[in-house]
Amino acid sequence: MQGLNWSDLEVALAVARHGSLVGAARALRVDGATGSRRSARRRGVLGGPLFHRGSDRVLTPTDLGRDVADRAEAMETEIIRLLETARGADQMVQGLVRLTSTPLIVNRLLTPASPALLTAYPGLQIELNAEPADLSLTKRDADMALRLARPKTGGGRVIARRVGKLSYAVFGPASGKEALPWLTYEPRFAHLPQAEWMARRQGRVATLSANDAEGLIEAVAAGLGKTLLPIAIAARDARLTRLDDGVAITRELWLLTHRDLKDLPRIRAVGGWIEEMCGRLD
Repeated sequence: MQGLNWSDLEVALAVARHGSLVGAARALRVDGATGSRRSARRRGVLGGPLFHRGSDRVLTPTDLGRDVADRAEAMETEIIRLLETARGADQMVQGLVRLTSTPLIVNRLLTPASPALLTAYPGLQIELNAEPADLSLTKRDADMALRLARPKTGGGRVIARRVGKLSYAVFGPASGKEALPWLTYEPRFAHLPQAEWMARRQGRVATLSANDAEGLIEAVAAGLGKTLLPIAIAARDARLTRLDDGVAITRELWLLTHRDLKDLPRIRAVGGWIEEMCGRLD
């Protein structure tokens, strides 16, 4: 194993997570040439191929590659813990937490509530990633995720707990226009419970659709139609008005945390903040 170092193993782990040298280089913030050199050196030291390229050009680990990636991930976890201890962060709430959720939740819930958290923990840094699609915790795209459904997979590496719920009702523009068409989600997101609920309703559908509720809120505010929105969020927007007193659907909020990070004080602090905030929504 002479000549093998952590940088080589780090590239192997990143390739296993992202399926390409380009994706690995982007995750590690190095250029592609550097990633290729490390990959070639790693193969020379280990004496065998770690990945094979499929017809879809995705790099898939060989048996040796999977073993190397698993061991590298265990080393990564120990390095994180060592750095935390060296910095004294194993006893203090400080450092970076990368948190992901949908644009609506990031923009309308997490961001407005974050000043209280950052005031309580001045050494804490929060990176909010607003993505309609789910980022992967197992690939370390984020440390924590707040999602509107219980995850179906995680391979035992992700801990999930229900932290609250969002009740939805029909909202239209404050101008009170009548005979409004339905504003709904683009076809990729037709499987969402709120999209399915609206699809079962009779009525005209607007010519505009969106990939996230954030876009739908702006479309409703512009007077283009009506849609189903979380009451706790839409009721705060003076540009909208609730058209129905009933609750159409309720969706659960789930907090996901990578198992290797769950005991870090900064992760526990952010998790507690999210749980308290979500508990007040309904």
